[in-house]
Amino acid sequence: MCGIIGIVSKAEVSDRLVDGLRRMEYRGYDSAGVCTVHGGELIRRRAPGKLINLALELERDGAPGTTGIAHTRWATHGAPTAANAHPHATGEVALVHNGIIENFKTLREAMTERGRRFESETDSEVVAHLVSEGIEAGQSPEEAVKAALPQLRGAFALAIAFRSHPDMLIGARLGSPLVLGYGEGEMFLGSDALALAPLTQRISYLEEGDWVVITREGAQIFDSQNNPVEREIVASGASAAAIEKGNYRHFMQKEIFEQPTVVAQTLHSYIRQIDQSVALPQMDFDLSKINRITIVACGTSYYAGMVAKYWLEQFARLPVDIDVASEFRYRDPVLEPGGLALFISQSGETADTLAALRHCKAEGQTIAVVVNVPTSSMAREADLLLPTHAGPEIGVASTKAFTCQLAVLAALAAHMAVVRGRMSREEEAEIVRHLLEAPAMLNAALGYDEEIAAMAHHIAPARDVLYLGRGPDYPLALEGALKLKEISYIHAEGYASGEMKHGPIALIDEGVPVIVLAPSGPLFEKTVSNMQEVSARGGKVVLISDWEGIADAGDDCMAVVEMPKVHPLIAPLVYAVPVQLLAYHVALVKGTDVDQPRNLAKSVTVE
Repeated sequence: MCGIIGIVSKAEVSDRLVDGLRRMEYRGYDSAGVCTVHGGELIRRRAPGKLINLALELERDGAPGTTGIAHTRWATHGAPTAANAHPHATGEVALVHNGIIENFKTLREAMTERGRRFESETDSEVVAHLVSEGIEAGQSPEEAVKAALPQLRGAFALAIAFRSHPDMLIGARLGSPLVLGYGEGEMFLGSDALALAPLTQRISYLEEGDWVVITREGAQIFDSQNNPVEREIVASGASAAAIEKGNYRHFMQKEIFEQPTVVAQTLHSYIRQIDQSVALPQMDFDLSKINRITIVACGTSYYAGMVAKYWLEQFARLPVDIDVASEFRYRDPVLEPGGLALFISQSGETADTLAALRHCKAEGQTIAVVVNVPTSSMAREADLLLPTHAGPEIGVASTKAFTCQLAVLAALAAHMAVVRGRMSREEEAEIVRHLLEAPAMLNAALGYDEEIAAMAHHIAPARDVLYLGRGPDYPLALEGALKLKEISYIHAEGYASGEMKHGPIALIDEGVPVIVLAPSGPLFEKTVSNMQEVSARGGKVVLISDWEGIADAGDDCMAVVEMPKVHPLIAPLVYAVPVQLLAYHVALVKGTDVDQPRNLAKSVTVE
């Protein structure tokens, strides 16, 4: 979600602050701002909309100074206006905030009664006033922040600048990530390592409840009990080149075409080629003793979890529950002793999922996480870390992270089957062989890009689009519909094919394209029957299948997209490609912002 960067330096910082915001555009935002400390003043420049608007504002009226903070805001409280854009400031302090202050109304009302005046509709501004009250009462910046933080309920990552202390910033985090960067004669704060990549490779990840005072000389970190602590300085490994599009038109397009490579990288970290077996990272518990798995995730990651449920129950004969993270805690789920709670998240910081993880941990569940950021909060709190190796994903609509999640979950399902005695070593070797075929099959699927682009013109005029699939292709139908909604803004829904006749078939007419995901196999005949029901009511069927399925389906389809014939295990990975490409090309036809679709954020760090 929101992006934060802060710099304390000997050199001017405003240009580097804006560059840092550009590296975080992928997180999603609708306004941006900068504040520097110079000549005993807090100099703020803010603008709604894209970063170009802030850059133009700075061209008209610069922001000199060697200390500063900057922010890209994704609106929660208040519209995306200049007044609501960060940084928020009083006469004494300015701050940027990622997260949500749940008790801001109570705090605001109390401070209004004390005579404070607010200029925005945001929750974040109350924090600036809280800290300012302490400064105005004679407290040091450290004392004022230390007094303010316990009054906040919710989640926050903060970077705070002080008018009277031009060589200092204070950062704090609770429930939202914040990274500390070490330079030569300068220090940095950022929402993630990627934000700081060109500035430094020496970083520390602040722990939950930490707050930090930074100057040009270094940092002093305190824990949630205000005790001085040290946090390990590590090499970030983040590369500024990772946020370059290269020869691709969009990051989403680049990331779709990276999938054969990153899926291969991910699978090779879980497969022992020497004996054709699956090897998971070391763990301090016995997977064979797990009696139930609870999968929790959001959005695209949830659909990856739905596919995993099919695999785990089919191969390991292990009962699996699955829930969306935003609902999970609130239905007071029954968590049996001996269960494994499996959390799937691209960022490892998704607020709903992280809260669910902590709930399960408190209930005595063993915690496993599938994440793309091995230094994330979820990764650090897990008993079993199952990293994907997708690399940074900049496009808001997830593509390569999804297929890498599926690769990890397929490996996990095979391993669980082996340790539970449900799969022989010979059967495991066969599964491994098919998994290793996946990158080549993904590459083959990408070869149909031009055909899918040509077909997109038939889908783009539609007001509604339906996606159908059976078995593990049902979650793929849901994912395809989500992708189309996210970046083309066409209303789309995914359904299990057999459920069409139980209501959704009423939606079918000649203006509703129906995308059918149906590799040949035992369920194909039933899916063909569902397609015939659609065609009989004037619906326009687009069939995505292999050559055998296309031959068996007949000539009633408006269009067909041929996929390579693959083993059912890897079909969800391969069939992800055409639904991604279809959404991408439809969005191009409609002229939408593919990488930064409206109202969406990449990393959702509020509930």
